[in-house]
Amino acid sequence: MAPDLRAAVREALGRPGPGPVVDDPVDPVEVATRVAWSVLVEPGDAIAGALVDGLGPAHAFEAVLRADDDGVDGLLAQCVEHGVTGTDDTGRFGAALTAALARWSPRLPGVDVLGVLDAAATVGARLLVPGAPGWPEGVGDLGVHAPLVLWARSGGRDRPDVSDGPFDAPTVAVVGSRANTVAGAEAAGEITSRAADAGCTVVSGGAYGIDATAHRVAIAAGATTVAVLAGGIDQLYPAGNVDLLRNVVQCGAVVAESPPGTRPSRWRFLARNRLIAAMADVTVVVEAGARSGALNTAHHAGQLGRTVFAVPGPFASSASVGCHRLVADGRAQLMVHPGDATAEALRVRGGPAPISAATPIAAARTDPEVVRALDALGRRALPVEEVARRSGMSLAETTDALALAQIQGLAQYGVGGWSGVPGG
Repeated sequence: MAPDLRAAVREALGRPGPGPVVDDPVDPVEVATRVAWSVLVEPGDAIAGALVDGLGPAHAFEAVLRADDDGVDGLLAQCVEHGVTGTDDTGRFGAALTAALARWSPRLPGVDVLGVLDAAATVGARLLVPGAPGWPEGVGDLGVHAPLVLWARSGGRDRPDVSDGPFDAPTVAVVGSRANTVAGAEAAGEITSRAADAGCTVVSGGAYGIDATAHRVAIAAGATTVAVLAGGIDQLYPAGNVDLLRNVVQCGAVVAESPPGTRPSRWRFLARNRLIAAMADVTVVVEAGARSGALNTAHHAGQLGRTVFAVPGPFASSASVGCHRLVADGRAQLMVHPGDATAEALRVRGGPAPISAATPIAAARTDPEVVRALDALGRRALPVEEVARRSGMSLAETTDALALAQIQGLAQYGVGGWSGVPGG
């Protein structure tokens, strides 16, 4: 099997044109067998992940082929020898392995690595594998549920290819209801705008509603945005967002875990949500009903130790029930300011949070000099000298305090001098 796979992948990768490219030093046999695995199993299959991690992609796939012919005992013995079973009881793991082989067996005869690569090449997709440029390292936190490969379509004119690393930047996931409210769209837009201004990558699911708003705002801001699909990379879904997803390709990347030709389905949407959570440093749930899929994304993010924010809404709004429940159950932090998620994403990556984008207004008001400057402002614009006189601070202190207040959106400078911002 391995020599055939080696020949297939070398043939596909050696063709001219915009086919799927995998950069050295990734072993072509590993590449090919990972593609084979992605055809064989559904996203997030823990048994497949354990075999690939413990035995290596090629060795594990060949062992599965033999087990399909000869039975599970030989494969189980290899798993025990290499510690694949972990702390599980051998008998229990053996039963899980037997069940896995039963669900994989119908697909084994149809595994066609070269056919999959050809289908990906048709839409100009790039194949990503662990260790290759562009691979989002965060998905490794999923352990045995991590994707075996990813397919990506990216790179428009004057835009970097996915191999240049959209996930190298701090990343914020913005998710929520497909049937969003106007207030929800406004909140999603403001949160995304703050993230975009700070140079963050914005990740979402390409769906109607909040997802689409996040992608559109990121595109309009000239930021990088990534849409994670529930089907194959050639299945831009939903149909009403095809044009939007094509724009995402030009301004970031569309990413899929399943091989080309795979149709979106309910369980694949749920599996897709774990990727959104893992790719992002922070997840924001803008609106979510009681049974919203966005809650599933938040659950995955929480399990991975990622920070989750939930945007509050009206008590009577069914679109906010899920957000309120996340906060009440301690599974999400309350979104107090639209820059909270950006500040946290930058903190996770070790960078300073830009005051203009992320520091909550309450934090600015704790600065005593800012408080004094704001208290000195009146109903009409005042020159800085008058603000200094009223506040009892030096001219330099007043100038610095007003500049900080302006960055925070608490004060503004116009004709006649400084004034407060209504509602600030």
